[in-house]
Amino acid sequence: MHGVLQFNISYEDGAYTATGTNAAIVTFGHTFEELQRNIREAVALFFHGEDPKTLGFSGSPSVLTSFELPTIEYGSKT
Repeated sequence: MHGVLQFNISYEDGAYTATGTNAAIVTFGHTFEELQRNIREAVALFFHGEDPKTLGFSGSPSVLTSFELPTIEYGSKT
């Protein structure tokens, strides 16, 4: 049983996208603040009318997000 609902966040083409890693949830926002609101709404819709335990989650799972940085160049180019 999961105690945490996890999302990976990426930024591309002017929008943030949050993709659930352990639940079939995807949402986006043009600002980080909008994305946070949309994640909350998407999670509420995912669990609406369901007992989280029947979906493999604890009664009140936390939400954890990780942000993917664009490709970083390491070292010097010669």
